[in-house]
Amino acid sequence: MKNRFSSIRYSYIISHLNGLFLTTVTILAILLSIFVLISPDWLTSNSIYLFIILYGLIGFFISVYVGFRSSGDMKQRMDYLSVQITQFANGNYQSRIYFNEGDELTRIGNELNELGAKLQNQVKSLQRLADEKAELAKSAHKSAVIEERQRIARDLHDAVSQQLFALTMLSEAAIKQFDQNPELAKEQMVEVANGALQAQTEMRALLLHLRPVHLSGDPLPKGIEKLVEELKQKSQLDFQLHISEELKLSEATEEHVFRIIQESLSNILRHANATSVKIEIAKRSNELFLHIADNGKGFDLRHDNAKKTSYGLKTMKERSDELGGTFSIRSNIDEGTYIDIRIPC
Repeated sequence: MKNRFSSIRYSYIISHLNGLFLTTVTILAILLSIFVLISPDWLTSNSIYLFIILYGLIGFFISVYVGFRSSGDMKQRMDYLSVQITQFANGNYQSRIYFNEGDELTRIGNELNELGAKLQNQVKSLQRLADEKAELAKSAHKSAVIEERQRIARDLHDAVSQQLFALTMLSEAAIKQFDQNPELAKEQMVEVANGALQAQTEMRALLLHLRPVHLSGDPLPKGIEKLVEELKQKSQLDFQLHISEELKLSEATEEHVFRIIQESLSNILRHANATSVKIEIAKRSNELFLHIADNGKGFDLRHDNAKKTSYGLKTMKERSDELGGTFSIRSNIDEGTYIDIRIPC
């Protein structure tokens, strides 16, 4: 009821009644002044009150009627403006409104039409950018797949392929020495077994890279647990996993952290010769802390033998940098390797 009496139609009627009231008071004041000062015969107190009462009653009905009729056009135009704004709110930016009166409402309508045209152009631009982004994402994905395939092909050629070739040569030599020099044949077969174990480790690391590179909708703790369980079945590594269950990270951060852990485990499988791995992920104040440690043979960061793991370390550092984090690594011969990453949240 309150909203009804606050509409523009009733505002018009009230404004006319206010005008009637002021006019009535003014006329009454003039007539009373003439009556007091001049006191003409034709002007009496009864005639004054009769005139004011008739004027007020007639003026009241006329004010209501005129206010109601004159506000109809204004209310209709305001309703058009309201519908136009609702259309924009619903995403219909092609809707237009036109007035011919040339007043302020016409100016507002024209400005709304211009706003609709600008919003429509912006929507087209956003859709075009979204399409371009999708195409770029597809191109980037294809490039990443090709690059990863090339890297795995190089690793297969440089590591597994050469190891298999060496195993073939050693096994053939052992067969030839089996009757003439059994001891030498036994030593060569031991080398074959060690080489086969090393080739198997290399293949496990490469297969780790061929697994899905995303979390497939799983939260980060669940994705890492699945990865660790998979490696437990394929290797003799003992894992110590400490992950906070209250982690709330963006999708991009979770993907990068998952890939960092995946890359570090690949390095451990291929180069560390470790028996135990510790992974800790926790949120400390305003940063995400990631700690990865192994008890492997380690390496000297200052010498060339670190080049074997340089690609993986470089990839992990680049992912940390993309998240605005810091990457630090500690390692010495026969003392294992320790990686600490801090990412602001």
